[in-house]
Amino acid sequence: MSDTPIDSSKRNWLIATSCAGAVGGVATAVPFVSSFEPSEKAKAAGAPVEVDISALKEGEKITVEWRGKPVWILRRSKAEVEALAKHDGELADPESKRHPDEFTPPYARNEWRSIKPEILVVVGICPHLGCSPTDKFATGPQPSLPSDWAGGWLCPCHGSTFDLAGRVFKNKPSPDNLPVPPYMYLSDTRLLIGEDKKKA
Repeated sequence: MSDTPIDSSKRNWLIATSCAGAVGGVATAVPFVSSFEPSEKAKAAGAPVEVDISALKEGEKITVEWRGKPVWILRRSKAEVEALAKHDGELADPESKRHPDEFTPPYARNEWRSIKPEILVVVGICPHLGCSPTDKFATGPQPSLPSDWAGGWLCPCHGSTFDLAGRVFKNKPSPDNLPVPPYMYLSDTRLLIGEDKKKA
């Protein structure tokens, strides 16, 4: 070990420059890591959006943005899924046959309009004039709704009503069901909105 005395001013200078270098390194790394996420411009242009649904409970809905539109993800109960078929006769397009390629991908052309019966994924915009319907999940009589209302959505602009599969009821202004966007499961708890084909 050397007996040479340590110059305290040099030691302080070394500590200060080391700290400044570390801070600069972190400041450089943060924007670099965030650059892996899609930019706002990319999201608006249609970049897929990954969504964690692990915390989504029965009866809960979350909203994410894709292509500047609200996408609703609703976890339905088993009873709600089973009840969907009961009012097919009251719906304008119960089997989603009208404009299927535009509004309902092949994997959602079923009674519940989704890949998994309990998880509904729809664009929350009324096909009539682009209004956003409001949640009316409570059942029974309510203003602007029938007395046997089974839950769904009401468009406050012109009165279109949709069931819990996003299907429009007859004699309403909306000409179509709520659109189902392209989507796929990355795992049991992660969805990718905006893409539905696995890369080779």
